[in-house]
Amino acid sequence: MKLFKLQTLKSLWTLKPPNRTSHGHPRLLASDVYSQYESVRRGEQEIPKYFNFASDVLDKWSEIEKAGKRPSNPAFWWINGKGEEVKWSFEELGFLSRKVANVLTKVCGLQKGDRIVVILPRVPEWWLVNVACMRAGIVLIPGISQLSAKDILYRLQASKATCIITDDTLASAVDSVASECQFLKTKLIVSKGSREGWMNFTDLYKKQSADHSCVKTRLQDSMSIFFTSGTTGSPKMTEHSQGSLGFRPLLSERYWLDLTPSDVIWSTADTGWILASLASVFDPWVFGSCIFIHKLPQIESAAILNTLCRFPIDTLVGAPTLFRMLVQNDLSNYKFMNLKHCMSGGEPLNPEVMEQWKSKTGLDIHEVYGQTETGIICSVFKGMKIKPGSMGKAAPFYDVQIVDKNANILPPGQQGEIAVRSKPIRPLGLFSEYVDNPKKTAESERGDFYVTGDRGTVDEDGYFQFIGRDDDIIISSGYRIGPFEVESALIEHPAVAETAVVSSPDPLRGEVVKAFVVLSPTFSSSDLESLTCDLQEHVKKTTAPYKYPRKVEFVQDLPKTVTGKIKRNELRNKEWGRM
Repeated sequence: MKLFKLQTLKSLWTLKPPNRTSHGHPRLLASDVYSQYESVRRGEQEIPKYFNFASDVLDKWSEIEKAGKRPSNPAFWWINGKGEEVKWSFEELGFLSRKVANVLTKVCGLQKGDRIVVILPRVPEWWLVNVACMRAGIVLIPGISQLSAKDILYRLQASKATCIITDDTLASAVDSVASECQFLKTKLIVSKGSREGWMNFTDLYKKQSADHSCVKTRLQDSMSIFFTSGTTGSPKMTEHSQGSLGFRPLLSERYWLDLTPSDVIWSTADTGWILASLASVFDPWVFGSCIFIHKLPQIESAAILNTLCRFPIDTLVGAPTLFRMLVQNDLSNYKFMNLKHCMSGGEPLNPEVMEQWKSKTGLDIHEVYGQTETGIICSVFKGMKIKPGSMGKAAPFYDVQIVDKNANILPPGQQGEIAVRSKPIRPLGLFSEYVDNPKKTAESERGDFYVTGDRGTVDEDGYFQFIGRDDDIIISSGYRIGPFEVESALIEHPAVAETAVVSSPDPLRGEVVKAFVVLSPTFSSSDLESLTCDLQEHVKKTTAPYKYPRKVEFVQDLPKTVTGKIKRNELRNKEWGRM
């Protein structure tokens, strides 16, 4: 596979950088980290062969900070909602992360290229371990805190990780499977107490020296491995490099975040998913911005809204579920301190929710689209016209197209598979491979494209619209129906708080549309038979009549991943008797 070459920068640069950010701030000074790579972005200088995010970005911001050329806001700001608070400057982040790097290398004996599984909630230690792994060249494998013992066993065995870091919540689950993990040598626990067979992370790093030399890493060296969510089979190990995660935002990502060192960004993404790495590590810190984190054991409306009122958060990044939940509240009771920009990603956001959020807060929601394998490949950038139901245009350096089964590019308006051109030049932000799975890696390519497995369309203006996962598409009496368009119609009805649409077997039509509906509180005592008819008629009037749900089931809640994505595959499997 050919890697991304600098010579392609000029031809791929489709959007000219403005001189000011969309909210009026002047562009960063020449002394900042992002501006130091301006000649590379313009194609006048080669992409460096060696790059390490810790030494080439974070440590540079520390120097700028010490020189008094960065605003006084912290680099990292954490709260737990119970009065505890942590603030680190870039200098403090560097000092502490070097100590942790010494724990990993000197105490645990990890070397460059070794793999470590880290399963922690939104606690400061997660960020320290991230940066320490960068410094030591250790490959980080994040996991969500809701993993079961079976999930942990699979990840430890598949990754051959030699070390794991977790907290009291999952330590017993790790112990129950550790004997089956032949490569696992070291267990670190983030805890105020002690546990037999584990070393206490906090006690260790506090005793370590802060003298640590960052290893030299190449752009293509492995940096992180993410286990995909497994919506289409067993989780795959998706590998990202120093280049795809760390160097990529230096080239293009001003467009989806467009931050400055004065900005404070809050992403509610779980630490196990790539969005946490993109929106809570790499992309904001490239611009010297402050990353704000709330521990949020549960995603609750009151906690989110009160935090936005009490803290100077400029940018909020959340899953559609977050915004669907927030608009259920009387937002006139809340006055946000500094919120200017909202972004949603992970799955499509219903236009009705966007309209409600806009009418209640005066703020637009900008959609982004991407995958574990690609990072952000489409976005509604600041200042761009918002088309409800659209996830924006292709991000710089990505040639995104709609293709058919033979990898032919389809014209605007025609439905096909969302794909990214990967040949002859592979975009820098694309994943390296599915580790130990060359078959799946090869299957992800079709002709000159990496195919996402998502279906969509593009209009004449270059705006992309998500239709659904390829396996979410419903084919009823020969009609192809995307679940999102039916869900968007349903959620416009005042009785519907949330909904998921899947296929259901039908002897005559093969399959039909079935809607699972969570009712709004005011409709909880309604006549369900009458309400079913009402919802069906509503969909017929709102979209093409053949798309209406012939089956409706009212439920208390919908199955979701920890990032808020609806598990349509789980609902579909129940319908088809595959559970």
